[in-house]
This record gives sequence, structure tokens and C-alpha cells, in this order.
Amino acid sequence: MNTAAAGDSRPIGVFDSGLGGLTVARSIATGLPRESIRYFGDTARCPYGIRSADEVRTFALEAARWLETRDVKIIVIACNTATAAALSTLQRLLPVPVIGVIAPGARAAINSTRTRRVGVLATELTVASGAYACAIQERDAGVTVSSCAASSFVDIVERELATGAHVQERWLEGRDIFDVPSVHDEVARTVAPLREAGVDTVVLGCTHFPLLAGPIGRALGPGVRVVSSAEETTVELEDILARRDQLAPADAAPEHRFATTADNIAAFAAAGSFIFGKPLKSVEQVGITELEELR
Repeated sequence: MNTAAAGDSRPIGVFDSGLGGLTVARSIATGLPRESIRYFGDTARCPYGIRSADEVRTFALEAARWLETRDVKIIVIACNTATAAALSTLQRLLPVPVIGVIAPGARAAINSTRTRRVGVLATELTVASGAYACAIQERDAGVTVSSCAASSFVDIVERELATGAHVQERWLEGRDIFDVPSVHDEVARTVAPLREAGVDTVVLGCTHFPLLAGPIGRALGPGVRVVSSAEETTVELEDILARRDQLAPADAAPEHRFATTADNIAAFAAAGSFIFGKPLKSVEQVGITELEELR
């Protein structure tokens, strides 16, 4: 059989510590509209950014192996913390290709900066790993990188989205659900070191953070560009699948299916629909015990 002509209709696996990775899944669904997606959000154990690297590696391996049992053709770690802690481990242990979001985010930052002064907003573990600084300076050793831990941003996003139905109502009304004084104050305090460092570009080193792009952009000021890794990750994903002759065929009927460790599937679906940009029609609950059996 000519596999290049036939293509590969198997889904793309995507996982995150919770809801934030749906920003990446949305970019994939938009940029690669024929591709099916299997998304896993480990909401019950979110956030990853305040956990140890060993613990995050364990959780990431469980999520990736769960996706592997769903016959995905490639896995995207749509979580910067898990990418920093576990990318190389998953690449060694799994039979399918695995990519993360840090290298694409680094490229986005380098392509954007004009002064070669880049800021990184990420979780504590991602900042401590130095993964972004290394990825950026491997591509341009002349770039000065200033990193700032913002783990509280994950809590803000997950807490607000967990409130449920009103999220959809405000979204449909065109309102920014994070456009409130308490969020603006927290964001302004957190990004102050990046303003002082004089960066002209800030890469959002957590897939939850694009949901706070409005407050972050206002706090940094009009002269600072804010970039995320989602679109660059989609570009890299398409390139890998094309080189492996694994892009979905032209007549593919894509399916988007979702899973979460959260107890409240309805709340996950409501919040996820806000992020993904369309209703999450197929959501299943995955128990922690089921994941632990995959170690």
C-alpha cells in the first residue's frame, strides 16, 4: 500500500496538566483542520509547576502512555512544565514521536525580538529548569533572557474557568473574563521584574498564560510583544507529520475527543469549550488509579 498517498488518519495526542493545553489543541485544530485530536487534561493534579521534577515526569509518562493506548501517531506535550521535566524521558521510552512546546516558543521569541532582550513568564519549575533560557540561547547566544516565575497565573485561570456556566455567557458576550481589578493587580506585580529588565518580547512559557494575554500585555506596555508557542508548535507538528507521510488524507473526517482526571466533567467541558473555541462534545473521565497502572 502506498502510505504516502493514503495518509494517516490516526489522531494526534495532546496532553497538559489541565485546561491550558487546549490553547495548543485549538491551534492544531485550526492549522491542521483534517487532523483528529485526542486531548488529555490532568486537571485533578493541576498545577504541575509547583511539584518536583520527578513527580511531573511520572505524571507525564502516565498521560503519554494513556494516549499511546489510544493509538495516536504523535504526542504533543502541551505543557511547558512537563516539557522541561519529561520531554527527553518520553522520547526515549515511547514508540511514537513526542514533541514539546519549549523549542517552538523559543523560536517565536527569537523571531519577534528586535533588541535581543527576551523575557520568559513560566511556572516555578520551568524557570528553575532553565529550559527556555537554554533553548533561546542555543539559537541565538546573543539574546539576554530574563525569567520570571508566575505559577499563580495557573491558579487564576483554573479557578476562574472552574466556575462554570457564566464563563460561556461572558465569552458569548465578547467580554474578557479575566478583565477584573484583582487579576490586573496580580499580573502587574508579577511582571514588574520584566519591565525593569527592559525586555521587548515576552514568551508565555505556560499554555495557561495565553488566556491572560490581555492583562499581561497591558501590564507590560505597548512596546513589548507577547508571544506564545501554540502556533509555532503547530508549524513544527505539520512539518514532522509531512516528513513522515503521516498527515491525514484529504477526505479525512476529523474527530476531537477529550479526557480529564477532573471529577466534574460538565465543568471541564464548559471551560474547555471557552478555550477550544467550540463545544467539547466527547469528554470522558479518567481515574488516577487507571493512570498509575500504566507506569
